[in-house]
Amino acid sequence: MRLDALRGFALFGILAVNVWAFATGYYVSGIADPARDPAIQWIVSMFFETKFYLLFSFLFGYSFTLQMDAAARRGAAFWPRMLRRHIGLAVIGAAHAVLLFHGDILTTYAVLGLVLLALRGISPRRAVWLAVSLLLASGALWTLLGVLDMLTRTPIDATMVSARVAETVAAYQGTPETVVAEHLRQLPGTLELVVFVQAPSTLAMFLLGFAAGKRQVLAEPWRYRALWSWLLRAGLPVGLVGAGFYAHIAVNHTGSGAETLAIGVSILTAPLLAGGYIAALLRLFDTRAAAVFAPAGRVALSNYILQSAILGVVFTAYGLGLVGTLSYSAVAGLVVGIYAVQLALSALWLRSHRYGPLEWLLRTVTTGAWPVVTRQ
Repeated sequence: MRLDALRGFALFGILAVNVWAFATGYYVSGIADPARDPAIQWIVSMFFETKFYLLFSFLFGYSFTLQMDAAARRGAAFWPRMLRRHIGLAVIGAAHAVLLFHGDILTTYAVLGLVLLALRGISPRRAVWLAVSLLLASGALWTLLGVLDMLTRTPIDATMVSARVAETVAAYQGTPETVVAEHLRQLPGTLELVVFVQAPSTLAMFLLGFAAGKRQVLAEPWRYRALWSWLLRAGLPVGLVGAGFYAHIAVNHTGSGAETLAIGVSILTAPLLAGGYIAALLRLFDTRAAAVFAPAGRVALSNYILQSAILGVVFTAYGLGLVGTLSYSAVAGLVVGIYAVQLALSALWLRSHRYGPLEWLLRTVTTGAWPVVTRQ
C-alpha cells in the first residue's frame, strides 16, 4: 500500500505543475505572464516543479523490480514481456502528447525503461553509484552552462515572444484540429528539454528506485530508519535551499541566463528534496492516510491521462477554451478540486474493478492475455 499511496500523492504534484501548460500561453515561454500571481508561482516552483517527476521516476524504477519478481514467479520470460509493456506505454504516451499534452512523460519512460531493462542485472550498489554519477555530471554541466549563459545571453525579444504566446492561445481556443497542430509545433522544443534536462535525472531516479526495490526499502521501511532520518535532517534542508534558489529565479528572473543556472542547481538538489518527501510521506502513511491516497496510485496511469483530458476540456477547444482567462488562484483551486475528485473516483472504481482502464490495457499488452477486469 505504501507504494500505491506514494504514487497517488505524486499525482497531485504532477497535476500542480502540468496545469500551467494548459492554463496560460506563457508556460516556458521565456517571459513572465502579466496576469501571474507571484505567490502561487513561487509555491509551485518551490515545492512542485522538477520534484514530482523525480518522485514518479523513482517509483517507476521500484515497480520495475516488482515486475521482475512477478515474471519470475510465473516463469515468464521477462525481456519480451517488458518490451511489449514499454511499446504499449510508448503508444499511449505518443497519443497523449499529440492529442492532449505535448509535455507527456510516458514516452520518455518507455524509452528509458529499455535502458533500465538492459541494466537489470546491475547490483543495487552499482545502480546507486551510476545514478549519483548521472546527477552530478548533469547538474555540474548545467551549472557551468548557466554561468556562461549569464555572461553571454542577449535579452529576449519580448514583443516576438508575446506574439507567439498569442498564437498559442488562439490555437488552443480555436478547434480541436488547431489544438493538435499546436501540440505538434511544440513537440520538438519539448523533446529538446526532455533529452537534455529531464532524461538524465529520470534515468538516475529509475536506478535509485531499482536499487530501493531490490532492497525492498518500501516494503520494509523500518530496516532503513537511518536513511529516512538522513533524508529528513540533511537531504530535505539542502533540497529546500536549492528549491528556494530555483523558485526565486523562476519568479523574479524569467528568461534570464540565471534560469539555466537554476536548472543546474535543481538537478543537483531536487532529488534530495524528493527523497525528503518520501521519508516524510512514509511516516504519514503509517497512519490511515495511506488508504486515502493508495487507490489513486493503483490506477495512476489512468489518472495521469484523465488529468490531461479534464484540463483539455477546461482550457482548450475540446471544451470551454478558458486558456489565459482564469486567475492563478482559480487555477490553483481547480487543481485541488480535480485531485479530490480523482481520489474519490479511484476508490469508487476499485470497489468493482481490479484495474484502471489503461492499466488493464497495458497489462493485456504486457502479458498477452485478457486479465479479469471486475472483481469476482
